[in-house]
Amino acid sequence: MPEASASRGLVGRIFGPLHLPVGDNFAVAGLIIYAVFAFTAIFAPVLAPYDPTEILYSAEYNLASDLMPGEEGHVLGTTSLGRDIFSQILFGARSALLVGLTAAFMVSVIGTIIGLLSGYFGGWVDTVLMRLADVAFGIPFLPFVIVISAFLQPSIWNTVIAMALVLWRDTARVIRSQVLTLRSRGYVEAARVSGSSDMSIIVRHIAPNIVPLSLLYGSIAIGWAILTEASISFLGFGDPDSISWGFMLQDAFASQALSRQAYHWFIPPGIAIILVVSAGFFISRGYENLLFPKLGR
Repeated sequence: MPEASASRGLVGRIFGPLHLPVGDNFAVAGLIIYAVFAFTAIFAPVLAPYDPTEILYSAEYNLASDLMPGEEGHVLGTTSLGRDIFSQILFGARSALLVGLTAAFMVSVIGTIIGLLSGYFGGWVDTVLMRLADVAFGIPFLPFVIVISAFLQPSIWNTVIAMALVLWRDTARVIRSQVLTLRSRGYVEAARVSGSSDMSIIVRHIAPNIVPLSLLYGSIAIGWAILTEASISFLGFGDPDSISWGFMLQDAFASQALSRQAYHWFIPPGIAIILVVSAGFFISRGYENLLFPKLGR
């Protein structure tokens, strides 16, 4: 099929320069952390010993509240309402990765498209799109997400949309600056002289060179998205029907877990957030070395 081969060739040209940063130790550590949490999120129903929202009771038919790690078979103990903390950690990985990956994808796509169009066409297109970016830079990020989450029905998807509406600004700015240098290269001028359309030049000659840069900012956006979702949930604006690490911290805070020295309640979700956010920055560091090898020297 000519159409199928042409489609495969187009995908190959765009994603041909894509390489995983497996040569960097930090990037490898980040990939391993993501793999572990992805495995946890996928198989959470199998790995979790209890339903994360189930109120449990002890053998004496009393509420199994504030059990310490290891008591009655609970790996990380229970909350003040008798819910298994270990099961909540496992199911919380689902919310974290869903928000992180979805928001990062939307940020990368929106920022890349805007940066490509702005940098390549210039003129009034560049002026309009960059003024939109200036407006996005002027919006306080966390308060904006809180306002959107408060006015709309609380859900993970509303949080993702709110983040995508603001976080694309950084990606678009960097992609635009890269496209400004690429559009004046000799092979781009040759393609233009030979009669190639603007869309053909963008897809065939410019897009393949900025995909790694888009993934670099996408990996950073994963960490920002997960951290934002945890902050929103901690402040009480998250999805009440979804178990997340931010929800666990908010529940622990409301129950005064720190004053009761229930460290097993809030330290595990805090460590999980730190690991996943750090993994995104570790991977971005590896992509930095791929894109700018002179920095390593």
